[in-house]
Amino acid sequence: MLHGLLWLPLLLIFILLTALGWLERRRQNLFRSWASDSELCKLDSSGAASLKNGELKWSAFEAGKFEEKDCFTIKKLELVELMALTSGEAPLTSESQGKCRLRLVGDGKEMDVPFSDAEQAREWMDQLMEKARCDL
Repeated sequence: MLHGLLWLPLLLIFILLTALGWLERRRQNLFRSWASDSELCKLDSSGAASLKNGELKWSAFEAGKFEEKDCFTIKKLELVELMALTSGEAPLTSESQGKCRLRLVGDGKEMDVPFSDAEQAREWMDQLMEKARCDL
Protein backbone atom coordinates (compact mmCIF):
# COMPACT_ATOMS: atom_id res chain seq x y z
CA MET A 1 0.00 0.00 0.00
CA LEU A 2 2.78 2.40 0.89
CA HIS A 3 4.56 1.78 -2.45
CA GLY A 4 1.37 2.64 -4.34
CA LEU A 5 1.05 5.93 -2.50
CA LEU A 6 4.66 6.80 -3.34
CA TRP A 7 4.07 6.25 -7.07
CA LEU A 8 0.79 8.21 -7.18
CA PRO A 9 2.46 11.69 -7.31
CA LEU A 10 4.75 10.48 -10.09
CA LEU A 11 1.75 9.24 -12.05
CA LEU A 12 0.03 12.61 -11.65
CA ILE A 13 3.18 14.47 -12.78
CA PHE A 14 3.44 12.20 -15.83
CA ILE A 15 -0.18 12.87 -16.78
CA LEU A 16 0.32 16.63 -16.33
CA LEU A 17 3.49 16.68 -18.47
CA THR A 18 1.77 14.62 -21.17
CA ALA A 19 -1.16 17.06 -21.28
CA LEU A 20 1.16 20.09 -21.46
CA GLY A 21 3.14 18.46 -24.28
CA TRP A 22 -0.07 17.77 -26.19
CA LEU A 23 -1.15 21.41 -25.81
CA GLU A 24 2.22 22.69 -27.07
CA ARG A 25 2.11 20.37 -30.07
CA ARG A 26 -1.41 21.60 -30.86
CA ARG A 27 -0.24 25.23 -30.62
CA GLN A 28 2.65 24.54 -33.00
CA ASN A 29 0.41 22.77 -35.51
CA LEU A 30 -2.05 25.67 -35.44
CA PHE A 31 0.86 28.07 -35.96
CA ARG A 32 2.06 26.12 -39.01
CA SER A 33 -1.33 26.45 -40.66
CA TRP A 34 -1.74 30.10 -39.58
CA ALA A 35 1.70 31.08 -40.90
CA SER A 36 1.63 29.06 -44.12
CA ASP A 37 2.94 30.98 -47.17
CA SER A 38 4.58 33.60 -44.93
CA GLU A 39 7.78 35.32 -45.95
CA LEU A 40 8.81 35.70 -42.32
CA CYS A 41 7.23 34.24 -39.19
CA LYS A 42 7.94 33.61 -35.52
CA LEU A 43 6.35 31.78 -32.61
CA ASP A 44 7.52 32.23 -29.04
CA SER A 45 6.05 32.64 -25.58
CA SER A 46 5.16 36.28 -26.35
CA GLY A 47 2.99 35.42 -29.34
CA ALA A 48 3.16 34.83 -33.08
CA ALA A 49 3.98 37.16 -35.94
CA SER A 50 3.75 36.65 -39.67
CA LEU A 51 4.75 38.74 -42.68
CA LYS A 52 2.61 37.84 -45.68
CA ASN A 53 1.95 39.93 -48.81
CA GLY A 54 3.47 43.06 -47.26
CA GLU A 55 1.32 42.84 -44.11
CA LEU A 56 2.81 42.10 -40.70
CA LYS A 57 0.25 40.50 -38.40
CA TRP A 58 0.78 39.82 -34.72
CA SER A 59 -1.35 37.31 -32.81
CA ALA A 60 -1.59 35.71 -29.40
CA PHE A 61 -2.59 32.12 -28.68
CA GLU A 62 -5.86 32.27 -26.74
CA ALA A 63 -8.55 29.67 -26.16
CA GLY A 64 -7.08 27.18 -28.61
CA LYS A 65 -6.64 29.55 -31.56
CA PHE A 66 -4.59 32.52 -32.69
CA GLU A 67 -6.34 35.83 -31.99
CA GLU A 68 -5.06 38.64 -34.20
CA LYS A 69 -3.91 41.62 -32.14
CA ASP A 70 -2.70 44.08 -34.75
CA CYS A 71 -1.61 44.53 -38.36
CA PHE A 72 0.97 46.80 -40.02
CA THR A 73 1.69 47.53 -43.69
CA ILE A 74 5.43 47.14 -44.31
CA LYS A 75 5.40 49.54 -47.30
CA LYS A 76 4.63 52.36 -44.86
CA LEU A 77 7.39 51.41 -42.41
CA GLU A 78 9.56 54.40 -41.51
CA LEU A 79 11.30 53.34 -38.30
CA VAL A 80 11.92 50.14 -36.30
CA GLU A 81 13.09 50.47 -32.70
CA LEU A 82 14.09 47.79 -30.21
CA MET A 83 12.46 48.67 -26.90
CA ALA A 84 12.44 47.19 -23.40
CA LEU A 85 9.29 45.18 -22.79
CA THR A 86 8.18 46.66 -19.49
CA SER A 87 10.10 49.86 -18.80
CA GLY A 88 8.01 52.25 -20.86
CA GLU A 89 9.83 54.12 -23.61
CA ALA A 90 13.36 52.92 -22.83
CA PRO A 91 15.28 51.69 -25.90
CA LEU A 92 17.18 48.45 -25.51
CA THR A 93 20.96 48.54 -25.62
CA SER A 94 22.91 46.35 -28.03
CA GLU A 95 24.15 44.12 -25.18
CA SER A 96 20.69 43.50 -23.69
CA GLN A 97 19.10 40.08 -23.83
CA GLY A 98 15.73 38.64 -22.89
CA LYS A 99 12.21 39.85 -23.47
CA CYS A 100 11.71 42.99 -25.55
CA ARG A 101 9.45 44.49 -28.20
CA LEU A 102 9.85 45.95 -31.65
CA ARG A 103 8.18 49.30 -32.18
CA LEU A 104 7.14 49.78 -35.79
CA VAL A 105 6.44 53.38 -36.81
CA GLY A 106 4.97 54.56 -40.09
CA ASP A 107 2.03 56.37 -41.66
CA GLY A 108 1.07 57.92 -38.31
CA LYS A 109 0.70 54.50 -36.68
CA GLU A 110 2.76 52.73 -34.03
CA MET A 111 2.69 48.99 -33.37
CA ASP A 112 4.54 47.03 -30.70
CA VAL A 113 5.42 43.40 -31.40
CA PRO A 114 6.67 41.51 -28.31
CA PHE A 115 9.59 39.07 -28.52
CA SER A 116 10.94 36.55 -26.01
CA ASP A 117 14.48 36.88 -27.33
CA ALA A 118 16.28 40.15 -28.09
CA GLU A 119 18.61 38.48 -30.60
CA GLN A 120 15.66 37.24 -32.66
CA ALA A 121 14.13 40.73 -32.47
CA ARG A 122 17.35 42.25 -33.85
CA GLU A 123 17.27 39.81 -36.78
CA TRP A 124 13.65 40.75 -37.43
CA MET A 125 14.58 44.46 -37.39
CA ASP A 126 17.10 43.92 -40.18
CA GLN A 127 14.77 41.74 -42.23
CA LEU A 128 11.81 44.10 -41.89
CA MET A 129 13.88 47.08 -42.98
CA GLU A 130 15.14 45.08 -45.99
CA LYS A 131 11.55 44.20 -46.93
CA ALA A 132 10.46 47.83 -46.51
CA ARG A 133 13.29 49.02 -48.78
CA CYS A 134 12.49 46.34 -51.39
CA ASP A 135 8.81 47.32 -51.46
CA LEU A 136 9.58 51.01 -52.09
